[in-house]
Amino acid sequence: MNQHNQHTLHIHAQPRPEVMERVLRVVRHRGFNLCALTMETRAEQDCQQLRITVTVESVRPIQQLWSQLNKLVDVSRVDALEQQPRISA
Repeated sequence: MNQHNQHTLHIHAQPRPEVMERVLRVVRHRGFNLCALTMETRAEQDCQQLRITVTVESVRPIQQLWSQLNKLVDVSRVDALEQQPRISA
């Protein structure tokens, strides 16, 4: 049995067309499966901010994905929520 962990990340980024493509590419290259995705634009501190919420699943540690997303040029912050374990046969 493999224990897959689900993780939810809140990504704060600049509202640019290429941001979503970059985020999804990093998720895929780091070996995480995308379970859910939402995106909204918010006004924060007199500027527009894009907030992307992704739920991913993998046996890999979330720190790998978190650190890579933080390195993206247009990403200002990534917050990780508690993991939810899921056991599959």
